[in-house]
Amino acid sequence: MKDNVKSGALTEVTFFILLSLYTPRHGYAIMQFIEEKTGGRLVLGAGSLYGALNTLTEKGWIGPYGDSGGRTKEYCITPEGKAIAEKELQRLTELTKIAAAIVEEGK
Repeated sequence: MKDNVKSGALTEVTFFILLSLYTPRHGYAIMQFIEEKTGGRLVLGAGSLYGALNTLTEKGWIGPYGDSGGRTKEYCITPEGKAIAEKELQRLTELTKIAAAIVEEGK
């Protein structure tokens, strides 16, 4: 995962994982959420997802949720992860406003 925290730029996969965890979910539910929300454009394999989850956990952006005594481990976004996701949303909103203005000027 090559996220650029200084500029706020996240990979699309990282951004969607963070968004998916505004509601606690286990790995398979995260994969389903991302596939559904992107209309099947993004489909994560288990290896890619669990590698990303480990990285995001190490960064402190997500954490375990509830009792992990069972087979399925649930995750949730942390306050730091929410701040990162919201900063990325602001960046993308600004980017699309600028792009829309440029396209409109070029018509």
